[in-house]
Formats: sequence, structure tokens, C-alpha cells
Amino acid sequence: MTKEYHIPVLLDTSIEGLNIQPGGIYVDLTFGGGGHSREILKHLGREGRLIAFDQDADAWENAPEDDRFTLVKHNFRYLQHFLDYLGIEKVDGVLGDLGVSSHHFDSPERGFSFRFDGALDMRMGPGIELTAADIINGYSENQLFSIFKLYGEVPSCGKLVRAILAERNNKPFRSTADLRNLAQTVAPKKDVNKFLAQVFQALRIEVNREMEVLEEVLMQMPSVIKPEGRLVVIAYHSLEDRMVKNFIRSGNFAKSQADTDLYGNRDVPFKAVTRKAVQAGDEEVKENPRARSAKLRIAEKL
Repeated sequence: MTKEYHIPVLLDTSIEGLNIQPGGIYVDLTFGGGGHSREILKHLGREGRLIAFDQDADAWENAPEDDRFTLVKHNFRYLQHFLDYLGIEKVDGVLGDLGVSSHHFDSPERGFSFRFDGALDMRMGPGIELTAADIINGYSENQLFSIFKLYGEVPSCGKLVRAILAERNNKPFRSTADLRNLAQTVAPKKDVNKFLAQVFQALRIEVNREMEVLEEVLMQMPSVIKPEGRLVVIAYHSLEDRMVKNFIRSGNFAKSQADTDLYGNRDVPFKAVTRKAVQAGDEEVKENPRARSAKLRIAEKL
């Protein structure tokens, strides 16, 4: 199952960015198919340790049998809690490959892709209450407009929302086909697939509270990573990448400028190791199209 589950993006660059110490403790926030985790384990010595997080039961089958490896079957927003539980005060590095795995997109029953017919679900884990269908059928006009505008950057999203409201008055949305067929009627004719991808992305982010979860875990980084430890994050859309970039640059999300102390020194917990985000080369994109939108940022704890 591991081989087909997900091809890790920017694998060599992310491992290099972690600057792995053989006896160090590392965290993989998004275990998935285990590609990044297995590569980290290759670089660890006998005393090293890797803690990985994944709330999706499908991913648990990929866990390697290795005494140095611990899989936490929960959302990574609970990082600090589980490190405390495991008796780990600080770690040497944290890796997060954000977004959705290829496995999720290729599983019709999960409802992540408009390419297949399936339940309009999109939940990444069992603890999530609202499905995409609940949102489409229950959110107000303003709420729907906000998520499509902010999380999907959907063009003419007002037109889409009005069409959804009119359709759900006749019958509720239950499947990906229901939403796809409706969205196609208001999509730009030359960019139908891009439009659909934006619509489905916006719903997925809302269902899983992805931006809220990312903000929570980033705010834990200064207290869980050791001085000179590394933070490596791979983002797939502009909202995620902007949040990571602002956090590294200024230690917050509301502004891009860091606070300063009485002497004018920047008060930031991390320094950027790479000036710009690292992106996949043509060869990797050809082999793994998902890598096209990936942006990797590396920071070191001060």
C-alpha cells in the first residue's frame, strides 16, 4: 500500500533542510504514506527517534516496524500535548508536508476529488464533525461566499453561491457529482477543471479547519524546537505558504514585520535558512505533477 499511497514531494531537499543529527529527535507532522518518515529514519542512528502524526486510519497501515518510530494517531494540532505525554521536552526538527495526499484524491469514497463520484465528505479524520455536504447544505450565503473567496480564490464566487442556494432549495447536495454538475454550470468555459479544483479546495480547507490547525501548530514551534533545530514546511496553496512565511519572518501572522526590543533588535524565534521558497524542478514535476504547486520553506530556531 505504501508505494501507491503517496509520492513524497521535495524529498531530498526537505531531508537536507532538517539537518538531521543521528541521535536527534524529529517530528513528521503529516505521516501519510510514510515517504518522508522512512527517509528520516535512514539518517538517524540507533539513539535517534522519530514521532509522526496522522489522524487518518488509512495511513496507519503504512507505519514502519522500527523501535525508533512512534506513530501518534491524532491531528498534529496536539503536538505539544503528545510530546509532553511521551516525555519529550524539545525536538531537533519538525517537518510538515501540508495538504492532501494522492491517496485521498484517488479514493472516491472520501469525496476529495471532483474526478470521481462519491459522498461529499472530505473529512481527513474521524474526529471531524462537519462534512462538505453539511457545509454546502447548511451554511448561509455570506458563509459560503467567504470560504469560496478566501480559501479557494474562486472567481465570480457570488454566482456560484447563488446557484448553490437555488439548487439546495430543490434537493440537498449529497455527492461530489451533485456539486460538480452544479459548479460546471457557472464555471468559466476555458478553465472548468481549475474552477472545480478551487471549489473543492475551499470546502476541504473549511471541513478540516486547515488554516486554524496550521496556525495552532506553528505557534507551538518556538517552545518545542531546540535552539539550532530546524522547521521545514511544504505548502501547496498561497494561504498556507503566506502563513508560514510570515511566521518565519516575524513570529506572527497578522503582520510581516517582527516586533523589536528596546534596542531595536528583531524579536523573532526563527531565522530563514532559505531566502525564498524552494520549488520542485522540471524533472520532479514531470514525475509527480502534485509537486508543481509545492513551496518549501526552511527555518532555524534561534
